[in-house]
Amino acid sequence: MNVYHFKKGTEICNYSYSSKILSIRLNRQRLVVCLEESIYIHNIKDMKLLKTIMDTPPNTTGLCALSINHANSYLAYPGSATSGEIALYDGNTLKTACTIPAHDGPLAALAFNSTGSKLASASEKGTVIRVFSIPGGQKLYEFRRGMKRYVNISSLVFSMDSQFLCASSNTETVHIFKLEHLTDSRPEEPPTWSGYMGKMFQAATNYLPAQVSGMMNQDRAFATVRLNISGQRNICALSTIQKLPRLLVTTSDGHLCIYNLDPQDGGECVLIKKHSLLGSGKTEENKENDLRPPLPQSYAATVARQSTVPSTSTMPGYSEDGGALRGEVIPEHEFATGPVCLDDENEFPPIILCRGGQPGKAKRS
Repeated sequence: MNVYHFKKGTEICNYSYSSKILSIRLNRQRLVVCLEESIYIHNIKDMKLLKTIMDTPPNTTGLCALSINHANSYLAYPGSATSGEIALYDGNTLKTACTIPAHDGPLAALAFNSTGSKLASASEKGTVIRVFSIPGGQKLYEFRRGMKRYVNISSLVFSMDSQFLCASSNTETVHIFKLEHLTDSRPEEPPTWSGYMGKMFQAATNYLPAQVSGMMNQDRAFATVRLNISGQRNICALSTIQKLPRLLVTTSDGHLCIYNLDPQDGGECVLIKKHSLLGSGKTEENKENDLRPPLPQSYAATVARQSTVPSTSTMPGYSEDGGALRGEVIPEHEFATGPVCLDDENEFPPIILCRGGQPGKAKRS
């Protein structure tokens, strides 16, 4: 692994490992190198090796997740090769936090929210997605992506405010779930036939097997997107563009698609723009759902939550101090001393690009 300074373009250091590097994760505090049966944790300030987690369960895909918030540098990785057990490790204290029995089958996807307080997971079946509290590991939400077919979850991501969770797979459907608990404080509905049937159905779940009643109580997708492709890998992101929530989907065939997202009613998301990322420069635009500033009386004005766009220094996960809370100052004692030290807090950390072909080699540029 060769580490280069992003701005200066100079090599900081290089490391060799016993086997092929499968994935690398980093935040402002830690750099994690994942091999098939071991994990190496480095201090990002001086690149010293702090901890080696040996004899981890076989992890052929290099599945792991690291919180982007330096104050909660939690690391999650598979705790078993045969079941969906999650091993949670504290990258700051270098101690095991807990073990979460998340799924019956092996894990396929893991993702932290921007503050490192929630962890989402999916198994190789891809039918159920669960969200757990961190560091306790209590289950907070359970969502059902589908029932008829197993899928490969390729992307699992929270929105920056942790209100939504997006999951995409090798199918043509992208699912967006809303992280909210429904309460019983809603006004009493007038007596109707459908209302009686709903209450009877809810009461009947108490007498069904736990596996069946649990399936009935799982929340379904709040919003969906129908892609015009299937069987291709894609990566999703939930973002805010001109004060409106948007879903961004990048496909393996070189396209970036931008969809609207109704934060109140959800439903089917509409394609707004489609960009080609392969150099053609072609952009397809839906004139009825563009990204231009909305008129005061439009739908956009009614769902806009902020009058001004927040600066990057006050947005969780995008602040210069690597996701620290607003006003928080990194203590001086956290800066490690050594021959290599990134002591300028105005500088961004190096960015990773892995180079395949040789076991144990990766390149940062």
